[in-house]
Amino acid sequence: MNIQLADRIKQYEKGFSKGQRLIAKYIMEHYDIAAFMTASKLGTVVGVSESTVVRFAVELGYAGYPQLQQAMQEMIRNRLTSVQRLEHTAAGYKVEDLLDATIEQDIDIIRRTRENIDHPEFYAAAEALTKAKKVYILGAGSSLALATFLHHYMQLICPDAVLINATSEAQILQAMVKITDEDAVIGISFPRYSKKAVTAIKYAADRGAATVAITDSPVSPISQAAKYTLQARSDMVSFVDSLVAPLSIINALIVTIAIKKKEEVAATLQSLEQIWDEYGTYEKVDDKSN
Repeated sequence: MNIQLADRIKQYEKGFSKGQRLIAKYIMEHYDIAAFMTASKLGTVVGVSESTVVRFAVELGYAGYPQLQQAMQEMIRNRLTSVQRLEHTAAGYKVEDLLDATIEQDIDIIRRTRENIDHPEFYAAAEALTKAKKVYILGAGSSLALATFLHHYMQLICPDAVLINATSEAQILQAMVKITDEDAVIGISFPRYSKKAVTAIKYAADRGAATVAITDSPVSPISQAAKYTLQARSDMVSFVDSLVAPLSIINALIVTIAIKKKEEVAATLQSLEQIWDEYGTYEKVDDKSN
């Protein structure tokens, strides 16, 4: 159980109404189920009104029920299996509501990421990456897609950008064996956290390299091992981790570094444009709208 939420319930329980005590009891005993319920559904299950559930969340110090629900979800993210996540989603939503529900959740995730990210930390990390001679990029599981995207653009900014796509810790360390204090590593990991990413960050840090973690929490294992943490929300959408927020942070990171190295990047892009035109890399699209 999430200690912070449990402590809040204990702190405020003396002031609870009868209905709020019922809600607290249900959450304490069934938080893995309650975390995926709407305020209305939780109220129905407990036997109170939806407004009572909302007031309960406010009583605990949250802005509303969505924040309470997020607190419940955060405390189980690293415990639920993929099958359990799928089952909870199936029980909590109608199929015809999933498109809107998923998009709305992603919008909220990006909003909360923008509100909570440490801006000075972001720009300090961007500066360290700008100065790095070689940048190693690692993402495990679904985060590999983010790492691949980041590597694609970092190659235009830093010719020595390296994507570590290895299946074992030994292979990862082998790929990083020549890392120095002039280099940097970006590790991307979200629950359930990758031990390989943590090992890579620790290895790089021990050798004096700049280490940047893109993760969801300052207490995540990869954050603990890194010098800089870029915190992005990655809430659950069924058995799928929503990666829209970390992707947005990565976009901002790429643009920031590119602007810091504007002349060098512009020269690279100009050369690439000439190559693409010469070899017909892209299909030309005629604008016939006018």
